[in-house]
Amino acid sequence: MVTKKDSNQARLKRHIRIRSKISGTAERPRLAVYRSNANISAQIIDDVKGVTLVAASTYGAGFTANGGNKAAAREIGKQLAEKAVAQGITEVVFDRGGYLYHGRVSELAEGAREGGLKF
Repeated sequence: MVTKKDSNQARLKRHIRIRSKISGTAERPRLAVYRSNANISAQIIDDVKGVTLVAASTYGAGFTANGGNKAAAREIGKQLAEKAVAQGITEVVFDRGGYLYHGRVSELAEGAREGGLKF
């Protein structure tokens, strides 16, 4: 019998493999992305202290109709970058969370670049 591979389990394996190689510092924190079917969220994390410095997501009231599409992802990237630049963060390490760099994940990254973050 052929068993179907669990795509979320494969994503988690990729995520663990990626996280073993990258981490954020105070000078260059990690921009972590989480994507669900209906929403997307991102946060900038200092892994040395274990503190979230900046966060943005589509879970708020402004994104009730289109929280999971590419336009919303780009907007979240811009919002996150604006908050980060206001706190003096200009360079980050991009952590795609095991997701492919395609679609909403790449749109969020482009929005963050437009907002002033450097990867």
